[in-house]
Amino acid sequence: MDIKDLNKPQLILFALLLSFVASIATSIVTVSLMQQAPPSIIAPINRVIEQTVEKIQQVEGKTTVQTVVVKEEDLVVDAIAKNQSSIFLLTKEVIDELGKTVEVSAGRGFVLNKEGIFVADAALVSNQGVYYAKNNGDKFKINFLAANEGGFVLMKIGESADSKIKLEFKVPEFGNIDEMKVGQKIIVLDSSVSSSVFDGNKNLNFSVSRSGGGGMVLNLDGNILGMVSFDPNSSFVSIDFILKALKAEEAPKTS
Repeated sequence: MDIKDLNKPQLILFALLLSFVASIATSIVTVSLMQQAPPSIIAPINRVIEQTVEKIQQVEGKTTVQTVVVKEEDLVVDAIAKNQSSIFLLTKEVIDELGKTVEVSAGRGFVLNKEGIFVADAALVSNQGVYYAKNNGDKFKINFLAANEGGFVLMKIGESADSKIKLEFKVPEFGNIDEMKVGQKIIVLDSSVSSSVFDGNKNLNFSVSRSGGGGMVLNLDGNILGMVSFDPNSSFVSIDFILKALKAEEAPKTS
C-alpha cells in the first residue's frame, strides 16, 4: 500500500508509530554513549540525580525550588554592620589660639583583642599628648603602648570619662590580603565608605583624609585586611603585619 492511499486516521497512527520507534532508538543510543563515556563525565550527572532525589524525598508531596539572590550592596552593608562596635573615633587634646583645651580629630582606631588593645595611625597618633576613643557617644582615655616603623601605633583603651559607662566592643575577624583574588571587592571604612576592585597588587594605595586615618580595609565577608593611613607614602598596612607586632608586644620582655 502506498502512503498516499492512507486516510487521515491511518496517517495519525503511522506518525505515532514513527515517534515511538524514534524514541526507542534515541534511548538505545543514549545508554550506549553513557556506557562508553569516561567516569569524569558520568559522576557529575549521577550526583545531580542523587541530589535531586534527596530534595524530593525531604519535602513530602511537594517540591519547592527557591532562588535566593544576594546583592553586592547587601554584602557591603553587612560587612560594615559587622564591625561597627570594633572601630573608634580618636581625638587629641590641644590648646587653641584662645588658650582653651579643645579636642581635634586623630583619625580612627580598631580593636585587635579582648584586652582592648587597638591599632591607630602613626601619622596622627604619638606617645605625646592626651588621646580619647569614642564609640556610640561613649568616651574613653587611651594609653600609648608602642609605635611601629610600619606606620601604626598600638594603644589600649583605658578608663571612661564617665565612670558609670562600661566599655563594650567586639573583636573583629581578620582576613588575609594574600588570599584575595583578582576581581574581588575591597571596602574601606574610614571617615566615609568606599570600595574598589582588587587588581592583584597587594601594595594597596588609598587617598585618605586626616579624619579617616586608622580606618579599616575589609573584604566582602567583613573580615579586616588592614588599616589605611594618612601617610601618603604608605597608605595601607596589612593586618598580618599589625598582628605580628601585637604578638611581639604581648610577648614577655627579657632583660
